[in-house]
Amino acid sequence: MPTDAADLTLVDPAAVVPAEAVAPLIRGVAVVRQLTHAGGLLSLSGLERATGLARSTVDRITATLARMGYVRLDGRDAVLTPRVMELGNAYLAALRLPSLLDARADALADELDESVSLAVADRDGIRFIHQATRRRAMSLSFRIGDLLPAERTAPGPLFATEWTDLEWRRWRERRAADPGDERFPAVPERSSPGADFERWVVQVRQDGWALDDQLIEPGLVAVSVPVRDPRTGTIACVASVVSHTSRHTAEDLRNSLLPRLRSAVRTMEEDLAADLREAPRGESVAAPSGLATWTGASKQELGREFVESLARGLTVLTAFGEGRAELTLTEVAQATGLARATARRALITYEHLGLIAASGDRRFALTPRVLSLGFPSLSRTTLPDLALPHLTALASRIHESASLAILVGDAIQYTARVATSRVMSVNIAVGTRFPAYATALGRVLLADAPPAERSALGELRALTPRTLTDPVALAAALDTVRSQGYALVDEELEAGLRSIAVPIRDRTGRVVAALNTATHVTGRTVEEYVRDILPELTATASAIEADVRVAGRFTRVSAS
Repeated sequence: MPTDAADLTLVDPAAVVPAEAVAPLIRGVAVVRQLTHAGGLLSLSGLERATGLARSTVDRITATLARMGYVRLDGRDAVLTPRVMELGNAYLAALRLPSLLDARADALADELDESVSLAVADRDGIRFIHQATRRRAMSLSFRIGDLLPAERTAPGPLFATEWTDLEWRRWRERRAADPGDERFPAVPERSSPGADFERWVVQVRQDGWALDDQLIEPGLVAVSVPVRDPRTGTIACVASVVSHTSRHTAEDLRNSLLPRLRSAVRTMEEDLAADLREAPRGESVAAPSGLATWTGASKQELGREFVESLARGLTVLTAFGEGRAELTLTEVAQATGLARATARRALITYEHLGLIAASGDRRFALTPRVLSLGFPSLSRTTLPDLALPHLTALASRIHESASLAILVGDAIQYTARVATSRVMSVNIAVGTRFPAYATALGRVLLADAPPAERSALGELRALTPRTLTDPVALAAALDTVRSQGYALVDEELEAGLRSIAVPIRDRTGRVVAALNTATHVTGRTVEEYVRDILPELTATASAIEADVRVAGRFTRVSAS
């Protein structure tokens, strides 16, 4: 099988595949990683070429991943879906660092008005676990899960201060084999040998911090400080402030921003120590999930097109999580419902692939490599991105347009839309704005808005003879929408136009967008519209919200 250039090589080329490794699981991981490398979308023939697998094997693997919800088959293309992020979420939840430290990193980014990142070591590279970026024309483009070579980053030499002789040897071998950093697509190809890394590590060990002066690309500068584990004193992660030479020189970072970064890191270490004191002594194991039963039923339904050993193997990764950072074989089998022998073979396979490591006392833990399974290509997805496939499916089922909108001041703004090809259809472009009070989308959004936003609507103008313009009546209508969970507006925005909308909620339950469909009043009666269309809208909203919950657990899902 060809080596995947999307990451550091998972497996030592000289390593022998264990006899008990699950071959379909190895192939399935290769397919997910190639899709990640391609940005989340690749044709089936492209996957065949990239992995070296037979087309029939690619078809069976992608069909299995589609059944699991990790891939969407769109014609001849395979597309990663947000649900695949649950694999990376399992690692990040088990690690706990993002949930404990992300608020501190975000606050520092706001204070400094610069990007702040958290990174962990991944062999002789670094991998990001949190990004607090600034919205500028020239801003940080790295994503959670991206892998960078240690010698071209500020966190790298800090981690290297703890390398063993074996790790240094592996680094030298990798540098000799890949002098241009072609295995690291997140960074530009190396144009010069760069600084003497080994000498740099010696200096960093003395200083206790590191400065990257345009090693990744011209103009990019960063300063980094280690966040140490209170139990062991070793580096748990590294916090970095990243800027551009148009804003700060490397010397500016050292003189003006390093002291504030150090102060923030001290607070982060206090948070880790406090969490350690408060954490329960025993780790809980998830109750049996029934996934093993589900995979058996899927195999019975789909036959040879469903690779059961791949599906069961992937469930092993999701056995880990918060409170389940390290698990024994017995605990993995209990959490997944798999037989011990099946769970054992999956663990052996993942150890071979570098996705799981033995942590002593017959326990296993996920490694940062799990983030290479789809996470980077989806970690900056937006709500319109998440919604679009669901809107497409909805429009094809109901044969009407489907739209997503957000509240902007006292107006709604369309952020995603799928139109139908009917002779008479509602023609609205993405970006279009309408008064919120006169639309079903707007009323769903206003129903969840605080009173101050409702009272800031201004004049309620009559757009048609049926437009609701009395503030008291509108307030009552919004209360009804909030209680019943949907809004129906009949010819208030435009004569002949009927629309029904439901809310889209984020992980906290807050309404962040609204989903609707609109049609001409002659199509159905109001009663038929509610009976036939509302259940479809509600089901689609639930599917979008499920994606938002997965994608938004450790990343920000922008509403627009």
